[in-house]
Amino acid sequence: MLYPLKFNPVYKDYPWGKTRLPSLFDRKAPEGIYAESWEISTHPDGESIVVNGDHAGQSLSEVLAESGKEILGSLVEGSDFPLLIKLIDAAQPLSVQVHPNNGNAESVQGEPKTEMWYFLNEEPSQIYCGLKPGTSREDFIQAMEEESFEEILRAVPAEKGGAAFVPGGRVHAIDAGCLILEIQQNSNTTYRVYDWGRMGNDGKPREMHVDKALEVIDFEDAEDPVCTPVETSANVRNICTSDFFQLDELIVEGAVDQHADGRSFHALFSADGGFELLYGNGQKESVAKGESVLIPAELGSYTLKSDAEIKVLKTCMPSIYS
Repeated sequence: MLYPLKFNPVYKDYPWGKTRLPSLFDRKAPEGIYAESWEISTHPDGESIVVNGDHAGQSLSEVLAESGKEILGSLVEGSDFPLLIKLIDAAQPLSVQVHPNNGNAESVQGEPKTEMWYFLNEEPSQIYCGLKPGTSREDFIQAMEEESFEEILRAVPAEKGGAAFVPGGRVHAIDAGCLILEIQQNSNTTYRVYDWGRMGNDGKPREMHVDKALEVIDFEDAEDPVCTPVETSANVRNICTSDFFQLDELIVEGAVDQHADGRSFHALFSADGGFELLYGNGQKESVAKGESVLIPAELGSYTLKSDAEIKVLKTCMPSIYS
C-alpha cells in the first residue's frame, strides 16, 4: 500500500555551515557542522533512506524501482526522483558560483541545476543573485582578478517568507545568516569562482572552476530573482512555478484537504510546527516540525491537521492552475 514516506536527513559539513540544524528541528545528531541537510534525494552523493512503514531501511531509489510511477506521477519523465530538496544554514557566505542549465550542462560534463530558495531565517540577511545590469564578461573577469565581486553582484534581501529563483547560468552567493529551504533539479554540479579567501576542511583553498563557469554564465540575464507569490485559493499561495518544480505555501489551521491525483508527488515541509497527516481508510502519520515527507502521486485525498496556524510548503511538479 502507498503511504507517506519519511527519511533520515543526509548532512553535509561544508566549511561555511552552522551547527544548529539539529537543535532547530529537534533532531538527534552529534555535535558538528551542519551546512546542508539533504531532505529528499536519490542523488548518489546523498541518498535518502526511508525511516517509516514497510519500506523502512530502503533507499528512495529502491522504493522507486518497485513503485516508481505510483510515487512520482505521470508528469515525471523517467523513473528517478527529479528534484533534490535540502536545507541550507549559512554561518559564512557561500562561494560565488554558478550552475549549468539544460542547454549547456552536457558541454561542460555537468548536471543541469535550476533552483529556488525559500527563506526561513528569523533575522534579515541577504543573498547575491544575478549580475548588476550591464555587467559584461570582461567586467566579470576583472572582478575575479581584483576580488571585487560585491561591486557586480545584485544584492537581494533575504527575509523570512520570501523566495528567490536561480536558473542555471545565474551567478549567485548565499550570505551569512540565511536559513533556506532549497528546491532544485537533481544535481550536485557547482562551479565556484570566488570563495572569500576561505580554506576548506583540509586547510587548503577549495577548488575553483573558472573556465567552466565562464562557459555557462548567462551574461544577458537581467531578470529580477525575487519570487512574487500569487494567491490561488483561500489558504494557498503559489511561491514559484518553473519548468522543473512548483512550490506552494499552504496555510494550515484546523484541517486542510489536499489531493494527490496521480500527476505528481507532493513533498511537504513546515518550519513552523508539526502536523497530522490523515489518509486512506483512517491511517494517520505524525510529521514533526522541520521534517520532510513525500506524498505518493497516487495516494489520493489526504488531510493536514494543526491546532495552531502553520505554513506548510508543498513541492510538486509544475502544473497549470484550473
